Amino acid sequence: LPARLEVSGLLRSAESAGGFGMVLKKGEPDGGTILVVLLNNQNLGRVFERMPELDGSRKWTPVKQQDAGNPQDFELYLQRRAAQDADLWIVELTIADGERLILNLS
Repeated sequence: LPARLEVSGLLRSAESAGGFGMVLKKGEPDGGTILVVLLNNQNLGRVFERMPELDGSRKWTPVKQQDAGNPQDFELYLQRRAAQDADLWIVELTIADGERLILNLS
């Protein structure tokens, strides 16, 4: 599935569930890696990325959690990832129980 279509599906799923989504960084339309930032009700983020499994599948896995005491670290992580990978997509979703949304898309 092309990255642009998967991102579009993530945004639509969030909006249809009463949430909000936006693209923070647009990557390669067909094969870019996608990071999903889920914001909780305290506006703290959690980053998910699809990681390869032993069976060859790819599963959404949490890779970074924002610390309320050091929010700059979270932003620096996203900036570093974006600088390392020009093809990277960063999608932010603000939705209650966002993990349920993306884990169902694995």
